Amino acid sequence: GYNVGKVKNIAADAPVYSMKMILDPATVSKFKACGVMVLDAPTDVFPTVLQYLGLPPDSKSIADLDKATDALLKVRPFIRKFHSSEYINGLANGDICVAFGYSGDIIQASNRAAEAKRGVSVNYSIPSEGAQLWVDTLAIPKDAPNPDLAHAILDHLMVPQVVAASSDLTGYANGNKASTPLVSEAVRTNPGIYPPAEVRARLFTITPADREFERARTRAWTRVKTGR
Repeated sequence: GYNVGKVKNIAADAPVYSMKMILDPATVSKFKACGVMVLDAPTDVFPTVLQYLGLPPDSKSIADLDKATDALLKVRPFIRKFHSSEYINGLANGDICVAFGYSGDIIQASNRAAEAKRGVSVNYSIPSEGAQLWVDTLAIPKDAPNPDLAHAILDHLMVPQVVAASSDLTGYANGNKASTPLVSEAVRTNPGIYPPAEVRARLFTITPADREFERARTRAWTRVKTGR
């Protein structure tokens, strides 16, 4: 996500459709003063860095993890903060100008900025190198005290009109195909929310890591956040 006006004033040719905005030191350094934020989420950030480096995003190789860590350490001096929600208001209020975050959050930041009418314009772009595909899940614990009510809620959320309204409110796409025609035109035609096929072809998913790799990734993330 990025502040259109501030980014344009700083670098009119900024590669706003590329992870260079975050991972290329020569590029991201230009935006240090106006503010850069990144998700505090190693399972989201490291795979994206691996993809940017041309490595398998779901790699469980320590050598690949080290390469991703080194890439992040090179840009660490230019990142103001790692946080998984503050960037929404940061972008909307014009307090930061670049953020690596979740699609729906940045769409919400864009909507909040427009509603505030303070001259802040926020855009969202899917990196040309590819991006991690997210899936939200609703689950019922096996010891839930009222599973019938839970099923009723799930049934309600699957009603096309209901889930379409949810997409309009949150800026997140939904998996109910019958709802798509009911989603507002502004949302369903937004390629950042409902990407075209050629963009979806560049999306990827990841798999769970074993305990050893998870420990290594956690240690690497600590290094990145502390800059050591």
